[in-house]
Amino acid sequence: MAIVELTDLPRGAPLFGLDLGEKTIGIAASDVSWMIASPLETLKKGKFGDDAASLFRLMGGRGAQSLVIGLPINMDGTEGARCQSVRAFARNILRLKDMPIAFWDERLSSAAVNRMMVDEMDLTRARRAQLVDKLAAAYILQGALDRLRPQKFDP
Repeated sequence: MAIVELTDLPRGAPLFGLDLGEKTIGIAASDVSWMIASPLETLKKGKFGDDAASLFRLMGGRGAQSLVIGLPINMDGTEGARCQSVRAFARNILRLKDMPIAFWDERLSSAAVNRMMVDEMDLTRARRAQLVDKLAAAYILQGALDRLRPQKFDP
């Protein structure tokens, strides 16, 4: 497989969502029915091979076979250096393991998660720093899951 459209991800297994930061990787997982995204873990970035091995180990433990990676598109819709870095990460993952990977526009995901942690959860700044990346990964993955869910309209 390779980089695919979100709608081309194969069903039947959980999805993993990633929020790639400069120093960390936030990781979330869906259930097998693709209804709910749950935050899993935040990895401190180290050597790429070690990070990939940790990711693959987590994916294997949950039977996940595909990734949704947050793409940090600029507010004006353009792609900058951070998008290039995320795309390079995906290409490097594909060199190690053949799997479908889709991107999801993550604009404002960290801001939304931070606002939720302050307004609704009343967490300290230190606790927010511990949680933001994996919660942002869950926010990204949930957005993708919601997009994939068949829409039902009431007349």
